[in-house]
Amino acid sequence: MGDHFEKGQHALLNEGEENEMEIFGYRSQACRKALCLAGSIFSFGILSLVFYWRPAWHVWANCVPCSLQEADVVLLKTTDEFQTYSRKKVMWIYLSALSSTFGLTPDHPLITDEEYIINRAIRKPELKVRCIKVQKIRYVWNNLEGQFQKIGSLEDWLSSAKIHLKFGSGLTTEEQEIRRLICGPNTIDVEVTPIWKLLIKEVLNPFYIFQLFSVCLWFSEDYKEYAFAIIIMSVISIALTVYDLREQSVKLHHLVESHNSITVSVCGRRAGVQELESRFLVPGDLLILTGNKVQMPCDAILIDGSCVVDEGMLTGESIPVTKTPLPLMDSCVPWKTQSEADYKRHVLFCGTEVIQAKGAGSGPVRAVVLQTGFNTAKGDLVRSILYPKPMNFKLYRDAIRFLLCLVGIATIGMIYTLCVYVLSGEAPEEVVKKALDVITIAVPPALPAALTTGIIYAQRRLKKRGIFCISPQRINVCGQVNLVCFDKTGTLTKDGLDLWGVLPCDKNGFQEVHSFASGKVLPWGPLSAAMASCHSLVVLDETIQGDPLDLKMFEATNWEMAMPGDDFHIKGVPAYAMIVKPCKAASQVSVEGIAVLHQFPFSSSLQRMTVIVQEIGGDQLVFMKGAPERVASFCQPETVPTSFISDLQIYTTQGFRVIALAYKKLETDHHTTLTREKVESDLIFLGLLILENRLKNETKPVLEELISAQIKTVMITGDNLQTAITVARKSGMVSESQKVILIEANETMGSSSASISWKLVEEKKQIAYGNQDNFINIREEVSDNGREGSYHFALSGKSFHVISQHFSSLLPKILINGTIFARMSPGQKSSLVEEFQKLEL
Repeated sequence: MGDHFEKGQHALLNEGEENEMEIFGYRSQACRKALCLAGSIFSFGILSLVFYWRPAWHVWANCVPCSLQEADVVLLKTTDEFQTYSRKKVMWIYLSALSSTFGLTPDHPLITDEEYIINRAIRKPELKVRCIKVQKIRYVWNNLEGQFQKIGSLEDWLSSAKIHLKFGSGLTTEEQEIRRLICGPNTIDVEVTPIWKLLIKEVLNPFYIFQLFSVCLWFSEDYKEYAFAIIIMSVISIALTVYDLREQSVKLHHLVESHNSITVSVCGRRAGVQELESRFLVPGDLLILTGNKVQMPCDAILIDGSCVVDEGMLTGESIPVTKTPLPLMDSCVPWKTQSEADYKRHVLFCGTEVIQAKGAGSGPVRAVVLQTGFNTAKGDLVRSILYPKPMNFKLYRDAIRFLLCLVGIATIGMIYTLCVYVLSGEAPEEVVKKALDVITIAVPPALPAALTTGIIYAQRRLKKRGIFCISPQRINVCGQVNLVCFDKTGTLTKDGLDLWGVLPCDKNGFQEVHSFASGKVLPWGPLSAAMASCHSLVVLDETIQGDPLDLKMFEATNWEMAMPGDDFHIKGVPAYAMIVKPCKAASQVSVEGIAVLHQFPFSSSLQRMTVIVQEIGGDQLVFMKGAPERVASFCQPETVPTSFISDLQIYTTQGFRVIALAYKKLETDHHTTLTREKVESDLIFLGLLILENRLKNETKPVLEELISAQIKTVMITGDNLQTAITVARKSGMVSESQKVILIEANETMGSSSASISWKLVEEKKQIAYGNQDNFINIREEVSDNGREGSYHFALSGKSFHVISQHFSSLLPKILINGTIFARMSPGQKSSLVEEFQKLEL
């Protein structure tokens, strides 16, 4: 629970939105409220309207500042450029109802343990909790630390040992009741906004209030025709906007309502397993997952068994993902950071579908509820729709400047009109009417209606092309798009991969390439065993499903996958283990089959996956598959061919996707007690798998259209740098006449400081750049005419990290011409996009 409001002016980080807010405490005063009410009455509601538009003014007028601990109203201010204010009332949750249920008292053992935030939030002896609700997330007041903290998820500091010990047997009924009351229901409720609310919100827009003023003025001047025209246009505009908003609200409601009515099996500490509606789940509950095709109603940490999950709802890719249980470690390190692997491989996310659940041995699949309601992955997605990030600040600033210019012109015109009509002796009421009339001419009242009509028309045109917009106002921003970032695999290139060949190696180095085009089967050996077993494929509905790369690799072996427990009851092989066995068409094989005992799934950040397997009637082996540079770093140096780098470059420069394979024999049978670090060491390099990844037919025309519109295109991929450069050239992202400069940055090593080297990809000449006052003359190095845009920078994720850390002043200059970013982890991809957004391109 790291996200919090602190005393004074500290920040709250809204998870998912990444919106920092400052919080200020205020206490209501009866006399101030009475004065404000009188002011609203005497101003005919104008003061109330101003308070509606400016929540901060409402708080400042009605309340006095105080500490957060005493506050009954809080004022929130975003720390972005907009500095938007919002007002929230402090509410109370009373636990007195539980006193009669199970005799909850201030000294009850369940609430005296102040290790958990829930217990720290309970004010004793009154047994009540202060809370606020911000963008559907509940925050409770931590009495011990004096700050508001997010509730509805397990604490971030928990270690894996603590999770297994505290929650591995489930919660007691009393604990569930307390958590249910404080955390709230596990629902993602999106209310269908009533039409009258949408109508009032739209009508109270400052533009429409100005229109009302203008229309009243024109009627008083007997200028009825234009006034009626504006009324009709405004009514149509408001009706269309309200209709669109209502339709969006209904769609969103129907989209999430099924989430709230799922029946789950929950194991209680004393109550045992019982069926429960998902809305009653609380963080810490122990879920029992049985059967297949189960929709996850919350985020949960898998602690026992393994699952295959379809995360298409979150990622857009319906490739089955294997989830492994959180290992029990003695370390006190928080569970998310206890290993270098991504913690998400242990998490079952809300809204995803568990398509296969396999218990370890005879036990069930167990998972601890991590987050509920809007704190979950699906809840975060829905919140991003309900509360989109503010629109482009530059556009907002320009719009304000434009309006201020109009107001300035109107003011000058009004002063001139006043002078002319007063000097000519006109009646005072006529002078006022004419002066106000100038304002309605300078600031056209038809502007909001015209803008709304344009946005709705654009939205309809986009809808016909299958493009849906959740925030129609953002359509105006589209004209300011000046950079588009692309992934490579599956975006610029086709989803499917063709297995071109394999490059085996032995003690003497690389052997001849084995081509699969001829239909010749790869001879049996560790390399073919690795191809048959080192993958995350699963059998669903009697078909093999998984990553396209894994699928192509496995199909080339002519092996088949057996359903666990079909007719396999092999000594020493667990019943849940996936078994692969050779088909009749496979080459002469000396083993009956291979059982996959343990899997370390592929991780983008680690750039590899590893499996521990058991040859039926043979040895236990470890197989690794991944990025060639990463796999080679885990191998015994003498097993990696001396021509490794040059041979790898031959294939990557042709645009092939290259994967390396390695293995070793396990000396011990206790594979379950081995850490990943011990398993992935002293491997023997096996060879390279070469796959062909063709460009999509539409890639080149789309890139040409963007480039001709002077929109910069960038490739951000997790693949090899050389492969990315080749694809960039083939796709037209980098034209034939343009050069590519490879940037390589190295960390501080011993006494030497961090450094950057610059190299033209077509040449071997390097220009060093350390922490000295050196520079590269790009015009001189790249081309004779040195025209702008004649060169592109290419760099890896490692170099991007070093430059961000040690050469931050250089980063904007590199990004202006940076086009190819390879071997980028998911975190680095996000950071890079944020850096691009900071640039004034």
